[in-house]
Amino acid sequence: MKLLLKNGRVVCPGSGREGVLDILIERGKIQKVQPRIRVAGARVIDASGLVVAPGFIDMHVHLREPGQEDKETIETGSRAAAKGGFTTICCMPNTVPPNDNAVMTRFIQDKARNAAVNVLPIAALTRGLEGEQLTEMADLVSAGVVAFSDDGYPVWNSQVMRQALERARLLPTLVIDHCEDKSLSGEGVMNEGARSVRLGLPGMPAAAEEVMVARDIILSEMTGARLHIAHLSTKGAVRLLREAKKRKVGVTAEVTPHHLCLTDEACVVADANFKVNPPLRGREDVAALLAAVKEGLIDVFATDHAPHTAQEKGKGFVKAPFGINGLETAVSLLLDRLVNKRALPLKQFVRMMSTAPAGLLGLKNKGVLRPGADADLTLLDLQREIVVNVGSFASKSRNSPFHGWKLKGVPVAAIVGGRISYPFDGRLPGEKG
Repeated sequence: MKLLLKNGRVVCPGSGREGVLDILIERGKIQKVQPRIRVAGARVIDASGLVVAPGFIDMHVHLREPGQEDKETIETGSRAAAKGGFTTICCMPNTVPPNDNAVMTRFIQDKARNAAVNVLPIAALTRGLEGEQLTEMADLVSAGVVAFSDDGYPVWNSQVMRQALERARLLPTLVIDHCEDKSLSGEGVMNEGARSVRLGLPGMPAAAEEVMVARDIILSEMTGARLHIAHLSTKGAVRLLREAKKRKVGVTAEVTPHHLCLTDEACVVADANFKVNPPLRGREDVAALLAAVKEGLIDVFATDHAPHTAQEKGKGFVKAPFGINGLETAVSLLLDRLVNKRALPLKQFVRMMSTAPAGLLGLKNKGVLRPGADADLTLLDLQREIVVNVGSFASKSRNSPFHGWKLKGVPVAAIVGGRISYPFDGRLPGEKG
């Protein structure tokens, strides 16, 4: 069926299109983007008052399947993504067993065939996520993985990391690293600082992140490989990123909404929903991250969606696992705190949510609204207000510190391959006929 979106405010940094335009979709592809399209037999949606953007991409998601389906599944995680305004998500490999071989990659792809959004696997960089022996990276690329990472398990061996980057450069593919020196972070559960001292909780120093960021940048520069730094969180890491980009090192970085919207002052012993890794940092760190976003130094937003059960998060701050449920709150948090407060232009927000991650992952027909591109679109209402309610999440898990927050700016639809994936009933406001 033909789908015609009328009168939406198109914002597409990748094509340069911006303004009130119509979009015609047919057979899963965009056919036309221009004013006043008329076509017979189309399903017509009046998108007046809505922003129409290329489909949002989250390149850092944990779906837990296989092995931890009590927390999340590919089905529930993809529905959470669609409700959150995403059309493509990339799942990290720390499943049980980990995605460190082509058989596991194909299992994930098979499970994702009927998912609400595009699910693209990221494979383990080392076998068993142990940081010692590289996976068969060429086989995994052939199987369809879009990047490599041992996320959550930092590659502690510098020689292994060097070899990984050298191989990634030849394939070519992207290496994503969780930068943490475990010998420094130790048994820490939150940011090391005045707040951790007051709470009597073991801290994780900023240096634990910055040492590994510095090492990875040096190795990226040495090998000429592309490196992506996951969930940047400290002022010192921002400084290292800035210096590397000045030298034209092939390094990029992401930041999460929770590291932009919360500081370690939010942490309380009784609520482990604030326990994340890297930890919530201090005010100066958050200020540095916000400044880096505004100047375009940080390339993409990513959720690091890490669902856990209520029982796990109820064990208290020390014993509970790290992680936040992020897919269904990320877009509204960023719209409310940055775009609607004019701290970030809408066009730059869309670039960081869609165009930039598509480019980093080599997704040539995504992240852009032009004829021939995949019909993946995100529709936003910048004026609608919501109150976050974890009880209404599509995700299996509820581990969010944002319950009860009032936010302005909402994703109202996700269109994936020309199919209305959210709202789940397939009906959009403004539909004619």
